[in-house]
Amino acid sequence: MEVKFKIVNMVASANLEKELDLYAIARELDNVEYEPEQFPGAILKLKEPKTSLLLFKNGKMICTGARSEGDVYKAIDVTVEQITPYIKG
Repeated sequence: MEVKFKIVNMVASANLEKELDLYAIARELDNVEYEPEQFPGAILKLKEPKTSLLLFKNGKMICTGARSEGDVYKAIDVTVEQITPYIKG
């Protein structure tokens, strides 16, 4: 029996090993939601590639919604470019 499948959602984690200023990120970037009373991470949503990234104060990131490994790399690169001014230390 041959089973066909399609990858529709990849999840990847990354660690910047630097602290993030989540309040500044949420204040300055339009595509970020941050409600620390509800959830400790900021949610950054990208249109290209269509992914969401959870950003945590300790520099850890979770990328969800990617359809390929290339999309994961691109999403992380775009995110790091956007949040670099808000990395502490």
